[in-house]
This record gives sequence, structure tokens and C-alpha cells, in this order.
Amino acid sequence: MPGDLEGTAAIVTGASSGIGRATASALSDAGARIVLAARSEDRITALADDLGTDAIAVPTDVRDERDVETLVERTVETFGGVDTLVNNAGLGLGSSVEDLSTADYRQMMETNVDGMFFTTRAALPHLRESAGTAVFIGSFAGQYPRSFNPVYAATKWWTRGFAKSLSAQAGEEVAVTVVNPSEVRTEFGSEEGESFAGRFEEGEVTEPEEVAEAVVFAAERSPSMVSELDLFRRDKFTGL
Repeated sequence: MPGDLEGTAAIVTGASSGIGRATASALSDAGARIVLAARSEDRITALADDLGTDAIAVPTDVRDERDVETLVERTVETFGGVDTLVNNAGLGLGSSVEDLSTADYRQMMETNVDGMFFTTRAALPHLRESAGTAVFIGSFAGQYPRSFNPVYAATKWWTRGFAKSLSAQAGEEVAVTVVNPSEVRTEFGSEEGESFAGRFEEGEVTEPEEVAEAVVFAAERSPSMVSELDLFRRDKFTGL
């Protein structure tokens, strides 16, 4: 039987849109109290209002370890602990290694790698205390060689490797799950051109709500855990 998320506390990073927003809503529907973390204060504040009294917005730049420490402190002060951490915040910039600027490289690494580390480090003692779950949003790009945007892909290989090794270190104290979607119809990619939401029609690729359902499924497992869950569009391997 699935575990009961009623009254538990969940942190969702990158909660202002896309996968993060859908995940926050799905966890709230499952009974969890939600802490919304993102740089877009107006968006997460509006979402917290929509979700109700059991949701708070904490403006957070995951690249800033002090911001992340404040995020976890606010969660514990408000809800008494941390039961679920959803490491979702991330971005993809550039494509060609030769053309990738140092600024874009560093922004991607600081967000996708440092941000996940800082958030995990701050939340881990509380996850141990609650025997909670850490969910990492990985990617198809973190499992297979990629001919475009190899730096983004490398950050997702790091995500997967870190999560697996964290699981080995945490043992039975914390469940660790990696969710690997292929393309998801969100604003991803809009920083440098057409987003996935603009590129794909509804039904062509994975929807953010599908990823959110996978996160809830992982958070509900107890005493077992979902180690890894792949969500690929049906024709993803065609032509590979």
C-alpha cells in the first residue's frame, strides 16, 4: 500500500513553472504541505495562494547556499521538518562546446549541480530524521550520449551519479529516487529560443503532470523505494 502523504512537508525547487509547479500541485492534492522555492517570487506567491493555507513561498536562488539554508530553516520552522525534497531547479543553455560562453557554462553548472548539492546538503539531516524521500529530476540526457548541448547533459549525468551515490551513503535512512523524463512540454529552452511548450503539440511528448505523478508515486513508497523511473516519449528510441 502507498504511504500517506497527509500532513507531510515537501520542498519543491524550481516551483514557479513546468515540472516544479505541476509537482507542487500534485503533492498538495496528495495531502502534503508544500514549500515552493524559486527565484520568481510573484509566481510562487500566487501558486501558494492557489494551493491554500498549507503552502508557503520562499524565494530561493539554489545557487546561493545561504538562500538554500534559509529555505530549509523556514520549512522546519513552519511545518516541523522535511519529509520530501524534490530537486527540480535546472536550466539548459547553449549547444556547441566551442560556442558556449563561460558565463553560460558557469550558470548551468551552478544551477544544475551546485544547486542540487546545496539543497540536498541542507535538507539531508531532516530527511534522515523523518525517514523521508529525496527525488532528483534527471533526464534522458543523463543516461545516453548526446550530440548537442553536452554540458547540459553532463550536469544530468552528475545528477544521476550523485543521487545513486547518495542513496548508497544514506542506506535505509532516506529513500532516493531519480526521475528521468525525455522532452517535457514546458518553458524549458525558452532562454535561448523556442521552448518545448512551443515546439511540441499536446500529446507529442511528456506533460509536466506526468512527471509530477511519478514524483508523488515515489514519495508514497514505504518501506520500499523507487530507485529510478524513466518517462520517455514513445518514439524516443526510433532512429537511434
